Amino acid sequence: MLSNTLNTNEVKNSAGTEVEFSRIAISDRATEFAQVGEAPSSTHRLRISHLEVGTGLNKRRRGLVRFDKTVISSVDSETPVTVSAYVVLDSPVGALTAQTEPTHVLAELMSFLASLGADTTILYAGTGNGAVALLTGGL
Repeated sequence: MLSNTLNTNEVKNSAGTEVEFSRIAISDRATEFAQVGEAPSSTHRLRISHLEVGTGLNKRRRGLVRFDKTVISSVDSETPVTVSAYVVLDSPVGALTAQTEPTHVLAELMSFLASLGADTTILYAGTGNGAVALLTGGL
């Protein structure tokens, strides 16, 4: 289980600066964190949830990690807007005896978004090949 406060390099922004989150809600299959010190009009949330469906060989687990950040529009200084980013890992846990393949797929996603290929440095600035494609709509 995650700690109640994420403050030891678990989350960093595009400048590589740590962003501290504190748990605000927990339920059977989900938990929610809020950025420490967030303003009520500019919420910044992290949600983690899991759902298992099916039985036997058809059993699947869907894990979700989602960030939502509300800010004031830079075009209209009175309008709040929300930016969201999330990842869903859909894994056939009933047909696999180990987490090897889901771990490989997750690592591939993370490296595609956060690196330039041959250089394995994590690029928090959103300049990795996959991040640029995601941010700009590139194919």
